[in-house]
Amino acid sequence: MQVRTRGIRTTVAALAAAAGVAAVAVPAAAAPAYDTPRFLKPAELPPHPTSPWYAGPVTAGQPDPLPVCVGEALPSIASHRSYWTEYDTSAQQITVVERDVQRAKDFAALLRKDIAGCAKKLMEQDPDITATQKSYGRLNVEEGAHVYGLHTASAWGSSDIGLFSVGRDGRTVTVVLWGQMGNFQHAQVSDFKATTVTAVNKLY
Repeated sequence: MQVRTRGIRTTVAALAAAAGVAAVAVPAAAAPAYDTPRFLKPAELPPHPTSPWYAGPVTAGQPDPLPVCVGEALPSIASHRSYWTEYDTSAQQITVVERDVQRAKDFAALLRKDIAGCAKKLMEQDPDITATQKSYGRLNVEEGAHVYGLHTASAWGSSDIGLFSVGRDGRTVTVVLWGQMGNFQHAQVSDFKATTVTAVNKLY
């Protein structure tokens, strides 16, 4: 399932970039604010047993290639950041700031619907693929986040496990994806839930 799992286990050719932000004194009357949502740091991803995580820059626009399950719904105003390890594990965070809260609610609902129907759609597109998915429930963070798992196996022997989450803070929706070779037994669900909570909490 090379074409389809590439969206889960995104291969990134860019070198990892580190950015430092200088502390600035803020008057008591002014509250610190972020003009754009913040993204996960590599260390905030589910820990890999034998490799650190690396990250590319935050990039405006849709990821290329589009990630499986959620890619078709992503608008051009999306921003994304890709992460990878020294082994066959990778991740991605995609964030969209909508014009208002209602549009953000609708967009998050659309993403959840696309994920819920993803396994069936993949098998309809390719009869050599067997896909199974699970819902891991809702997380109580900001306006809420939902976590899902997707396992795909191909007739030629590949087996990949991916985790997805969709969370919202006001008019901002963020999607976190994690994937590697394996099956549901290899899914780091608890760690991924913690990563999702961090991702939604630190948007602003």
